[in-house]
Amino acid sequence: MTQQPGSSTAADPDQPVDGPSTGETAPSTGETVAPAGPPGLAPAAVVLALVALGWLAAMLWSTRAAITSAQAGVTAVSLSAYALPGVISAALVAGGGVALAVTNLLARRGVDRATLRFVTATGAGLLVGLLTAVSINLFYADNATTNVIAGTTAAAAVVGGALAGARHTPAVGAVVTAALAVLVFVVAFSRVRDPLFGLYGGDGTQEAMVDAARWVSRTESLLVGLVAGVVAFGYLRLARRRTLRRDPDAPAERWPAYLVAGAGPGLLLLLTEVILRIGGRSLLDLAAALSEADAVAQTTLGTSRIDNGIWVLFVGALTALIAFGRTLGPARADDEDDADPADD
Repeated sequence: MTQQPGSSTAADPDQPVDGPSTGETAPSTGETVAPAGPPGLAPAAVVLALVALGWLAAMLWSTRAAITSAQAGVTAVSLSAYALPGVISAALVAGGGVALAVTNLLARRGVDRATLRFVTATGAGLLVGLLTAVSINLFYADNATTNVIAGTTAAAAVVGGALAGARHTPAVGAVVTAALAVLVFVVAFSRVRDPLFGLYGGDGTQEAMVDAARWVSRTESLLVGLVAGVVAFGYLRLARRRTLRRDPDAPAERWPAYLVAGAGPGLLLLLTEVILRIGGRSLLDLAAALSEADAVAQTTLGTSRIDNGIWVLFVGALTALIAFGRTLGPARADDEDDADPADD
């Protein structure tokens, strides 16, 4: 049958109708346009979930040990307020890690409904939060701080799960991986705080001690931001290579994915502070009411955590973008070499 100009092949009943996998035909060029596929997969999602859960368990155990070893209730309250930010951060990452593994499973089964992904991810975070809250109530001493720690930690896990319900699974995996690396690095950095404090002149006058503490904090924030950006970039590159193995024609990641992945750990640190000041407000107020020195300490620690989160956000985002930009140079040079001068 002869086709007339402008006629549609879909209108001819004798022509076969292609399935959804063949894509749509562009009206102007007649070229086949590939349909939008399911979101990419996050590499090692199950491993990330297990490591994040292990880190949360370690933080809960260390917090319980510190509170149990306290000789007086006043000391227990102060230690609980000091340890709660670390527990909240670990719960955010654990909820996100488990939700990432679950949504990865949905993607493997071809499920690509945004609402279902979000509900499933939130449910996974809720499960982590409930299990964590039950564990705290079972194994922690029954005091004024137990319910606050349990409730705030559970809420953080739910929030982490909900955030992991985003469609761009590789970027979520990069944020979870980089955030986990940041939390581990902060604990490792605590080993060198005292030597750095002395190196910056912290053994002199009170003013020198304050300046040294500020420089130590800035150094830590800068290094944490670099770790966040490098790990996030490396994870996205790994995800890209695995995607190309499945689909060599898959489009490359755009720079916003690297920006979000690098800034993600800093955003989680700031989100930790928000959850702490909302859910853990009663514990912070109780700790600040112990003495004037405790009130000053809680205010100083809160300000330091906010500053650290902002530094990690910007340094991590900038590091990831610079690393991504360096990968564009050779590609552009190759494109210029392959260009035909006659086309100009």
